[in-house]
Amino acid sequence: MRAARFLHRIIGCLLFAMPLSAQAAETLSCTHSGTVLQILGSGGPVADDGRASAAYLVWINGKSRVLIDAGGGVFLRFAEAGGNFSDLDMIGISHFHADHSAGLPALLKSGYFAKRTRDLTVSGPDGGGPFPGLHDYLNRMLDDESGAYGYLSGYLDGSGGLPALDQREISSGQQPAQSVYGEPGDNIYVEAMHVPHGIVPALAYRVSVGEKSVVFASDQNGSNEQFVDFAKDATVLVMHMPVPEGITGVGRKLHAPPGVIGEIASAANVETLVLSHFMARSLGELDKHVSIVRSGFEGPIIVANDLDCIAVTG
Repeated sequence: MRAARFLHRIIGCLLFAMPLSAQAAETLSCTHSGTVLQILGSGGPVADDGRASAAYLVWINGKSRVLIDAGGGVFLRFAEAGGNFSDLDMIGISHFHADHSAGLPALLKSGYFAKRTRDLTVSGPDGGGPFPGLHDYLNRMLDDESGAYGYLSGYLDGSGGLPALDQREISSGQQPAQSVYGEPGDNIYVEAMHVPHGIVPALAYRVSVGEKSVVFASDQNGSNEQFVDFAKDATVLVMHMPVPEGITGVGRKLHAPPGVIGEIASAANVETLVLSHFMARSLGELDKHVSIVRSGFEGPIIVANDLDCIAVTG
C-alpha cells in the first residue's frame, strides 16, 4: 500500500507539472540540512480530490519547527511526513474555517503522547461575526468544564503533564505586521497580518529563517495592498487558488483569482510562487489557470501536491 501511494503521488506530480511548464517541487528529503517547506495539505473544504485540507510544515535542519494551518487530514500527513510534535516551536492558524483548523484537536491529542514539557506557541486571529478569536476557540475546545475536549484542558495551563499553549491572538486593530514568535534577527522569526477574506478574520504569516523567508498568504481576496509589502522579496510565497478566473459573488469576496495571484507575486518580487489549496473549480482547468498566473509572474511556479518538499535554503 505504501509503495502504491508513493507511485500515485509521483504520477500526480507528473500529470500536474509537465503540461503546465510549472517548476516541479524538488525531490529531496524534507529532513535534510537547511530550511524546507513541506506541503501537508494542498486541498480545500470538499472531500473530493484525495488531498488533505490546508496545512504546511517548515523544517529547519531536519526538525519540524513551524506548522501553519491544521485543516482536515493534518493528523495523518504530519505522521507521514515524520513530523515530531516535541520539535514544534509554534502553530499558526490563519482562520477558523474548518478546512484550516479542524485538525488541531487531533494533533493536540497526539501530542499528549510526545512527553513534551516546554510551552507551545499557538497563534490565530481575533474574532468577528460568527467566528471566535483564538482565545475563545481554544477555550470552547479545551475548557475543563464546558470544552468539547475538556479532558485535554491541561493545554490551557500546563497541568496534567501537558505543555501550556502560549496563545497569541492577533488583533485587527493594530499595525499591519505583528510579531508572533521570536524577534527580528532570531534564527526563527514569525510575523502575521490580517488579510481580507470576506467576513472571516484571517491572517497571513511570514516565517523568516535567517535571510530566507516563506510567506503564507492564506485565504484572501487580494485587495489589501499592504500585503505586497508584507510579502516583499520572500524566498517562497504560498498563495491559495481555489477559484477560477472570472469568479464573481461570494467566491470573489473570499479569494483572489489567478490573475490577481500573479500580479501580487510579481509586485512582491518573490523568488518562487507556490500554488495550493485547490478545489474542483480551480483544478478543472488547471493548465489554463496556471497560465493566467504566469502571465503576471515570470518566476518559478510550483503546483503543490500533498507531501511535496520545497527547498528554501540548501
